[in-house]
Parts: sequence; structure tokens; C-alpha cells
Amino acid sequence: MTFRPSRGGPILTARTPRRAVVRLGLMTLLVAGAGAVLHLGTSLARLTLGAEALARADRSLTPRPRGGSLVICGGGNLPERIREHFIELAGGPNARILIIPTANSSADGPSGARSLEPWKKYRVASMGVFHTRSRKQADDPEFVRPLTEATGIWFGGGQQSLLTDVYLGTEVERQLKALLARGGVIGGTSAGAAVMSRVMIASGFREARLAQGFDFLDGAVVDQHFIKRNRIRRLAGVVKQFPNLIGLGIDETTALVVDIQGKRVRVIGGSYVVACLPEFIGKEISTRVEILKPGDEADLTALKSMADNAVVSAIDLDAL
Repeated sequence: MTFRPSRGGPILTARTPRRAVVRLGLMTLLVAGAGAVLHLGTSLARLTLGAEALARADRSLTPRPRGGSLVICGGGNLPERIREHFIELAGGPNARILIIPTANSSADGPSGARSLEPWKKYRVASMGVFHTRSRKQADDPEFVRPLTEATGIWFGGGQQSLLTDVYLGTEVERQLKALLARGGVIGGTSAGAAVMSRVMIASGFREARLAQGFDFLDGAVVDQHFIKRNRIRRLAGVVKQFPNLIGLGIDETTALVVDIQGKRVRVIGGSYVVACLPEFIGKEISTRVEILKPGDEADLTALKSMADNAVVSAIDLDAL
């Protein structure tokens, strides 16, 4: 499928196969259907309430990491390529992996141990499950010790507040950021993706209910199951409330791989990532979208400034 991110929306080239039209049509309807949201302005005077409330709720005790990688997945069935890339970033055969199933309300039972099953086929140095419901235990140095030796952490899906309620502001959070600082990788899917940014979408259909996430990713807010559940209206509302952020809507079966230090991202998997970007029109805030397909790379700083070279397409469209 020859699909190009564009200021004016998706472009279908003459070589696009017929079976791709359905998918493209879905994306076009997604963007067009949110037109009212994307072009309705928000007064700058109304923005401070949400930001101040979030600042008062700040329980984070450690600075944002400056290195490492993130593998942020939109949910659904996880392609093997995404798992393999996560393992590679964690050190390949030398990787020491911990799976955190805490977002799953049933993680205290057998399903917690089962969260390891999809990963067992990979040959790595070590792999285990890390889980608690106790904030006291999350501050216990002996309990947290496995995190100090890990090279890769994977957050499973479920309810994102179950993760932050237990780990935010604890020794667990400090060690997660320390792992990134020493060049490790943190990945997550669905709820495990939502917790990656400081401003976290906790729930909500048309309007997001916000909470605080782990602040691994600077300058962005993450939404997941994005195209599958048509969440552009929700994400655009958050970007208008926090115009210093880029909204990253990640579809199912898809991952956004982030180089934290280089502020570069790359899309892998089976669908798209929608970047929702703030635009200032006088005293009003609007939003626009950029569509990133598998293989596309982007510079987050350039993307925020709307530079023409912000996205590097995986296909040489000029040669088609």
C-alpha cells in the first residue's frame, strides 16, 4: 500500500491495490469524521485548569530518563516482529526480561503467570514475572531487586490505573527510569502503552479522563486501540487542553519504537500511528493530523514544529 502522510490528509496513489482501499477509506473517514473537533478552537484562557490539576497530583519522585528505548503498542494481537524487536533492544540472547501483568485485574491468580507464555519461546538470559498490589512492597528494596538487573520490561494490557496506583512514586518507578537511563527498553501494550506519558488517558469515550502516568516519554500523550475504536476525538481534546504535547494515537497490531535520547520514532507492525498536532490560530487552538505507516520514521521535535522533513517515508513515493 502506497500511503503518504500529508498536511492535507491521506493520499491514494495510482498503484494502491484494491484491497488497500478499504483500509484507506477507514482512515479517511476517521480523519473526516473528526473534522468538527479538529477545527473547533479552544480558548487559551481555559487551558490552565487541567494543567494545574495535573501538577498538583504529581507524585513522581524521579526525573524523566534521557536514554533507552520504548516500544509502545496499540493493543490487539501482537505481531511476532514487535516481540522480536523488543527482545533485540533488550540485548537479544543476553536480555533479562521482566513481564509486569499488574494492569490485568486477574493478575493475582493464574493469569499473572500465564502472561509469560507468549515470551517463553525466545532464548534470553532470564525471564520472569514481576507483580504486586502493595505500594509498601513496591518500595521494598529486596522485592525491587530484579528490576535493577533487568534490561527489558514489558507492561501487559488491562486497566492503566491499576499500574499507576501501585507503582507511581515508588522505588519501582525509580528503577524503571534507571533501567532506561542505562540504555534498557520498556515496552507495553494497550494499558501498558497509556502509562508511558506523564499526561495519561485513563478512560473516556468522546472526552478523556486524565491521570498521571510514568513520564517515560517527553512531550507527548499516548492513546491506543486508536483506529479500531475511533479515538481521534478523544485525543484531539487532550492536545487542545495540553498544546505543548503531541498526541500519538497507535492502532492495534502496531508499535511505535522510540529512541528517547534522539527523540526519533519508527512505526512497526500492521497498521498506522496518527500524530495529532496542535495548531495556533490567533488565540484559538486547532489540531491537525499526520499519518505514519509501518516503516515510517519521524523526528518528534521537527514534527512538533511542523517541519516539512519531520517524517521520512518508508517508500520512495517520488519514484512511483
